[in-house]
Amino acid sequence: MAGLKEAMRKAALGQFGSGWAWLSADGEGHLAVQKTANQDTPLPLIPLLCCDVWEHAYYLQYQNRRADYFEAWWRLVDWPEVSRLYTGCLACRPPRP
Repeated sequence: MAGLKEAMRKAALGQFGSGWAWLSADGEGHLAVQKTANQDTPLPLIPLLCCDVWEHAYYLQYQNRRADYFEAWWRLVDWPEVSRLYTGCLACRPPRP
């Protein structure tokens, strides 16, 4: 879990300007962490978790302290829901020959 947190943190803090940090899965269930700018999404990957790093998400409370915002956001992640989404992703995998 520490590696995932660090990867998500790096994506969230590394996004210049407005955007998102994503935990996504491909059709085989492989996980990927990535950042996207503005309105972009990780599609065709399947989004499992998203951190909003547009300024409107954190500026009133955290000003320029995006790292503090990320730490607070991380503590609020609904891990059972992320797990449910990932399990659903695995259930949709095509059968292997």
